[in-house]
Amino acid sequence: MMTKDEIKKKIVEQIYEIAPEHEGEEIPDTDNIQRSLEIDSFDFLNLLTVLSEELGVEVPESDYGEVDTLEHMTDYFAARMAK
Repeated sequence: MMTKDEIKKKIVEQIYEIAPEHEGEEIPDTDNIQRSLEIDSFDFLNLLTVLSEELGVEVPESDYGEVDTLEHMTDYFAARMAK
């Protein structure tokens, strides 16, 4: 099972794939990912799709509000992977 740090690292790697202009930057834990990185909803959906495939956790549209920040997204995946 992955640790929270490993999950967070995987999320950040995928953020850099979708928004390569931010690669190497610190992604703030509590900032809204879409707003702070200026990514549109299509890229955000792509991010969730790739993470769902890699981590084996589906994120239903009704839960999008729970994965708005890096911290929330890490917690969301960690909680569901632990089940």
